[in-house]
Amino acid sequence: MALSVEKKTAAGFGATQLKQPVLHALGALDLSSEGIALLSEKGKITEINAQALRLLRCTLPESAGREFWDAVPEQVSDKHQASTGKALESSAQHVFLAHNKFEDNWLEYTFRHLSPGYVVNIRDVTAGQKLSLALEVSERHNKLIFEVNPNPMWVFDVASLCILAVNRAAVNFYGIARSTLLGLELGALFPDGEGASILRAIRAGGSSQWVPQLCKQKKKDGQLALVELACGRISWNGQGAVLVSVADVTERHLADRTLRRESAELEVALSNVQAELADATRDLTAFTYGLSNDLQGPLHAVNGFAAILTERYAAVLDEPGRHYVSRIQASTRQLAKLVDDLRTLVQLPQLSGLVETMDVAVLCGTLVDELRASEPGRVVAVEAEAGLMLTADRRLLVTALGCLLENAWKFTSKKPEGWIRVALLPGKTPGEKVLQVSDNGTGFDAAYASKIFTPFQRLHSSADFSGNGLGLAIVKRVAERHGGHVWAETGPTGASFFMSFPQHQA
Repeated sequence: MALSVEKKTAAGFGATQLKQPVLHALGALDLSSEGIALLSEKGKITEINAQALRLLRCTLPESAGREFWDAVPEQVSDKHQASTGKALESSAQHVFLAHNKFEDNWLEYTFRHLSPGYVVNIRDVTAGQKLSLALEVSERHNKLIFEVNPNPMWVFDVASLCILAVNRAAVNFYGIARSTLLGLELGALFPDGEGASILRAIRAGGSSQWVPQLCKQKKKDGQLALVELACGRISWNGQGAVLVSVADVTERHLADRTLRRESAELEVALSNVQAELADATRDLTAFTYGLSNDLQGPLHAVNGFAAILTERYAAVLDEPGRHYVSRIQASTRQLAKLVDDLRTLVQLPQLSGLVETMDVAVLCGTLVDELRASEPGRVVAVEAEAGLMLTADRRLLVTALGCLLENAWKFTSKKPEGWIRVALLPGKTPGEKVLQVSDNGTGFDAAYASKIFTPFQRLHSSADFSGNGLGLAIVKRVAERHGGHVWAETGPTGASFFMSFPQHQA
């Protein structure tokens, strides 16, 4: 096939031969990285290098003298032969791309006049073409994301400040037709020139890019909306532009204002409640203090007179009389103990002292000595290994440990050989220690283990064991003051009571 072009000859070139410099150049064809083919003026191959044959996948046994279009794939010749011949009639050069779908590659063909024929350069441009297609797909995806984004978005030109593109959400938000928004000067969306400073910052391209800017926007009906604008520089169709994302925060602002008002009202209400609570605490403290002090005197008097009756008039009193005097003394002691425990329970926060690390065994020794002095005739074995180091509030710990030891001392009173053990165990959480006080006393009904630390809750009758049910309630309050908790276990050999002490919260 001929190129169907007009015959042209150049001065110095014959119709059938090339000058010597050109022939020398032909010997270097195979040194080129591009495919090169030299054609006669009728479109027949005079020279072709190996790279061209490889790119064309040409299998002709002898290519010289053949039509060039016979050497290219059939689909390429069918599509481009006629248009190439027509283009070269009026132009010195013609370029086209051909895609091989089977191999998924792209070849670029460049035809140029070279008297008395043509030179064809063939290049593999697959990589560049695929990159270009990928960029086109990416741009389409970006524009699609821009269009369907639920936030109002628009793009404006940096130089003219005219809007170049808007998405569907922006059209709905402003209530202005897309055709009206496009080309609109940006200041029209800002009421009373409010956006001037923001636009200057955007044009400057400083560090404020993508940092939300709080401002107002004007809609079609004149309604103002409080929004946050996030802006950033982009390239839009090859020109410098800024992408703006709009977030309507009007409702959020109103909600925040309502929340602040409600918060202020709650703070006032809380302050009033705290004042009432402080008054109630002060009244309760005063009542407890007055109760304990006012009762101490009469109790001591009653107990003292009962003791005098026992000492001086023992010979006069018969057996029932001595029993009645003994009952009076026991009741006054029990009432005095109740008053002391009530005062301790109520004033426990005021008992707080310094937090320090101490040996629990040493504290136990002092407390047990006091218990032995109160009942010299009892024999109770107390086990507490030295070096039971615990970090806690000393005054509160002594108070709670005294309650636990007194409880164990009381419930082992009916055992011929009683024992009490004090130990420190590792807790369930890191840094936690558990104080355990066990005894071989009477124990308690496991069904009531959850009630045993409740104030005034007694699981034994006063005829069997005296008490007022406040000792273990004090133990629970002390554990809670340290950020810990308490529990109890019972069994055939007695009972065990536990207090946890988180050491990092001490």
